[in-house]
Amino acid sequence: MHTLNKIFALNAEFFSVIVRFINEKMKYCYMIDDKDRLILEELQVNCKKSTKEIAKKLKMPISTIYLRIKKLEKEGVIKGHTSIIDGKYLDKGTTAFILASFVSRLPGINHNLSQRDIAKKIARFPEVQEVHIISGDWDILIKVKGKDTEEIGKFVVDKLRGIEGIDKTLTCMTFGTAKETLKIPL
Repeated sequence: MHTLNKIFALNAEFFSVIVRFINEKMKYCYMIDDKDRLILEELQVNCKKSTKEIAKKLKMPISTIYLRIKKLEKEGVIKGHTSIIDGKYLDKGTTAFILASFVSRLPGINHNLSQRDIAKKIARFPEVQEVHIISGDWDILIKVKGKDTEEIGKFVVDKLRGIEGIDKTLTCMTFGTAKETLKIPL
């Protein structure tokens, strides 16, 4: 009987691990249908549009629109609702893209540094709009906005290069922006 209990306990533990694994993989498996796509398209154009306006345009019941938006939010498809602000009106009209390389081991440090942890540290700076871990000769791509090149230079020299593990950087200043959007083609 004791052996049988052990077998059941091991099987239950194994089953629990399998269920957690499947749930983790299924987290990103929400299936978006054509109605969801139409709703998302409307929200990307104007997230302040009311459910009533969207329902009228798409010829769907208001309750359907409302419930689908709530479901899309719950599933993480819609991460939030935001305004896109032109930085020049807030004295932040200069944009730069910064390439950074990192080293995983530094002299005097007994552990490996994590590229993901470094990216998270960079993301905490208010000047930073985007941080991407990339392939190629560089490891991290950073988008920042500032008042001018001097302000962005101070960010690079005083903040970014002060992060443990940042090896070198290359800053590309923009001369103008032809397109900047958060919209994803559906």
